[in-house]
Amino acid sequence: MTAITDMVSYEVEDGVGVIVINNPPVNALSAGVREGIKKGIEIAGIDDSVSAVVLWCDGRTFIAGADITEFGKPLVGPSLNEVIAHIEMCPKPVVAAIHGTALGGGLETALGAHYRVANPGARVGLPEVKLGILPGAGGTQRLPRVVGVPMALQMITSGNPINAKKAQEVGLVSEVIETDLKAGAIAFAKKVVAEGKPLVKISDQNERLQEAKDNPAIFDDFRKSIARKTRGFQAPENCIKAVQAAVELPFPEGLKRERELFMELMTGEQSISQRYFFFAERQAAKIPDVPKETPLIDINTCGIVGAGTMGGGIAMNFLQAGIPVTIVETTQEALDKGIAVIEKNYAATVSKGRMSQEAMDKCMSLLTGSTNLEDLKDVDIVIEAIFENMDVKKELFTKLDAICKDGAILATNTSTLNIDEIGDVTKRPEYVIGLHFFSPANVMKLLEEVRTKKTSATVMATCMALAKRIGKVPAMVGVCEGFVGNRMLHRRSEQATELLMEGALPQDVDRVLFDFGFPMGPFAMADLAGNDVGWRIRQGKGVTSPIADAICELGRFGQKTGSGYYLYKDGSRTPTPDPIVEDIIIKASKEAGITRRKISDDEILKRCIYPMINEGCKILEEGIASRASDIDVIWVYGYGWPVYRGGPMRYADSIGLENVYNTLLEYEKEHGEFFKPSALLAKMVEEKKTFSGV
Repeated sequence: MTAITDMVSYEVEDGVGVIVINNPPVNALSAGVREGIKKGIEIAGIDDSVSAVVLWCDGRTFIAGADITEFGKPLVGPSLNEVIAHIEMCPKPVVAAIHGTALGGGLETALGAHYRVANPGARVGLPEVKLGILPGAGGTQRLPRVVGVPMALQMITSGNPINAKKAQEVGLVSEVIETDLKAGAIAFAKKVVAEGKPLVKISDQNERLQEAKDNPAIFDDFRKSIARKTRGFQAPENCIKAVQAAVELPFPEGLKRERELFMELMTGEQSISQRYFFFAERQAAKIPDVPKETPLIDINTCGIVGAGTMGGGIAMNFLQAGIPVTIVETTQEALDKGIAVIEKNYAATVSKGRMSQEAMDKCMSLLTGSTNLEDLKDVDIVIEAIFENMDVKKELFTKLDAICKDGAILATNTSTLNIDEIGDVTKRPEYVIGLHFFSPANVMKLLEEVRTKKTSATVMATCMALAKRIGKVPAMVGVCEGFVGNRMLHRRSEQATELLMEGALPQDVDRVLFDFGFPMGPFAMADLAGNDVGWRIRQGKGVTSPIADAICELGRFGQKTGSGYYLYKDGSRTPTPDPIVEDIIIKASKEAGITRRKISDDEILKRCIYPMINEGCKILEEGIASRASDIDVIWVYGYGWPVYRGGPMRYADSIGLENVYNTLLEYEKEHGEFFKPSALLAKMVEEKKTFSGV
C-alpha cells in the first residue's frame, strides 16, 4: 500500500488499483481526501499492472459528504468538480464501492465513476437541501441523467436517501453485492474489463432527460406538488431550477448554472441559518458540566403513569425502540381506552405504508397494561404523564419512590411545574428529572430535559442518550416556570393578546406569524390545543384574561367544539374569522378604555418576536439554558420556528442585536416595563457580540 496523502492510499489487488480513503469518522471530502483521490486516479491511469480502478473507503461508511467545516473558507487543493472530472476521464473503468452512506459530495463522487456497486445496507442521497443549499459538484446535472428527472427532483428537493435495493431499481447502482463488498467490487471491475463494457460517462448520457424535454410542464407540476411542504424555503426552488438546467442546457453550461444557483444559496441568510442549526442540534446533546465518560444506567424497561394522550404517545416512542413498556392507569376503563388509542395510531401508520404489520405487532407485544403501581417495581425508568397538579404529582412521586427499585430514574413530563419540589418529596432527588415531551409525543422530535438542583450527572447523561435511542432531539435546561420553550411562548402570547386589545384581530396576528414561517399563529394554535386548558389554569391561579375568558364562557374551546377564536364549519380544521369574536374583542378594548388603532404587520411581528428574544437573554443570564443555540433547537423542534431562520436567537443575530435592543427601548417607552431590554442584551450590544458566540 502506498500513501498518497494522510487520508488516501493506493494499493493493487488482483490486477485492480484500489484507491483507499481513510478519513474517520465519515470519510468527509476534506482537502486531503480530494487531493488523494485525484492523484490516485492519475497513478492508476498510468499503472500498467492494473486494468481497472475501485474507489474504496475504510471504516463504517463510504464518503458521507463534504467537510462542512470548510464551508465559507478559501478553497485548498482541487475542487470536488475537478476531482470528479478526473474520475470520469480515467482511461480505465472506475467502480465506486458503496457501503454505509454515500451522501452529498459522496454520491456526487460516486456519480463520477463509470459504475457503482453497493452492499445491501448502503444508502445514497443528496441531502444538501437540508442545509439550505443544493448539490454543487454536478449532482443536479448527473443524477437526472441516471435516474430520470422525476426521481431526481424527488431525491434532490427532499434530501432523503434511498436504500441499495431502490438505487439498483432506478439504475443508480449496477449491482448489489451480498458478500464481501471490496472483493465483490474488484471482481465486478475485472468483469467489466473482461466483457469489454464501455466507460459510462454520465455527463454524456442524455436519454433519461428526454421525458422532461417532451413534457416541460413536469417542473411546474412538481413545484405545485411540494409547495405546501417547502413553503418559505429557497433551496428547493433552486434545486428545481438546477435540474431544469440539466434538461435545457448542454452539460458544461448546466454545471455553470448549477454553480450560480449554489452560490446564490450559499451566501444567503437561509443557508447560513440552516448550517448554523446543523451544528446547534449536535451541540445540544452535550451538557457542558457532564463529562463525556460519565457512566450510564442501562435502560431496558420503562414504566409510564397515565395512558392519556401524552402517556400513550410517550409509550409509542419506547415501543418503537424495542423497549418494553408497562403503562399504568387508575381504572381499567381508562387503561383500555389508552391502549386502544395506541393500537389505532399504529394501525393508521400501517395503513399509510409507513410501518409493517409485523413491526406493529412487535410493538404491541412489548406493551403491558396495569392498574397497579406496584407493577413498576422493577422498571429502569418511570415517566409520569398525569395532569398538571403539583399536589397530585407529589403524592404520586412519594409512592413511586417507595415502590421502584434502587437506581431507577423517576421522570416527570410536566411542562411548567417546579421539578425541584417534586424531587424533594423523594429519598432519591438525584434520580429525579423532567422529560418534557411535546404533543403529539410520538411525532414531535424535541425532548426538553429538565435538570433539578440535585439531578446526578449519570441520570442526565443517561436521559440524553435515551432520547437519541427513542428518536428524539434532546436539550437540557434548568428549572423555572415554563422552562425554556413555554416561558418564551408565554411572552409571545401576552403580546398577541395585547395586540388584540389595541386594534388587531386574531387573523391579523396569525397571518403575520404564518407568513414569517410558523405552521400556525398563536390563536389558531390555541384553538387546536383547546382554549379550556388555559382557562382552567387561569382560574386555578385567580388570573383573568378578558378576551380569552369571554370566548371560553361561550363554550368556544376551539376545534373540538367547532368554534374558538375562529369558526370551524362542518367539522373542518380550516379556521374562519367570526364576527362574534370581533365583537368580544372590541367590547374588551372599550371596557379597558383603549382606543383601537390600525396596527402594521411590522409591529405585530416585532412585538411578538422581540420579547421572545429578550426572554431568551434572561434565560441565558439565569443559566437555565447553557447555550443560545439550545434555545434555538427547542424552538425549531418544539414550536415550529422555521429552520431557515435558525431559531429566535439566531434570528436576532441575522437582523442585528442593536436593532432588537433599540426597538425594545422604543416599545418600553410606549408600552411599559414588559419591553425593558435584558442586561445581557444590553451588554452584548455594547460589546458588539452575537449569540453565535454565547
